[in-house]
Amino acid sequence: MCGQFLLENGYERFFLKVQKGEMKVEGKTLKITLVKSPIGAIPKHRKTIAAMGLRKLNKTVELPDNAATRGQIQQVRHMVKVEEA
Repeated sequence: MCGQFLLENGYERFFLKVQKGEMKVEGKTLKITLVKSPIGAIPKHRKTIAAMGLRKLNKTVELPDNAATRGQIQQVRHMVKVEEA
């Protein structure tokens, strides 16, 4: 992974370049699987699913076990299956 700084609207932002599927998470993680289609879901829930990196049904992502991830899971708990990794 490498990073780069960009100036956007006068603010300095840091972006990490991560190749697709190569994000490494250290510490406790959760395996999250999309089990229900976001078609017809509330738009906010669709955005949450996309933010978690879930694009297709029955695909799994590993995310860190922290308060932010737990909040996302709580919002879309009817659409995902969660396992401790």
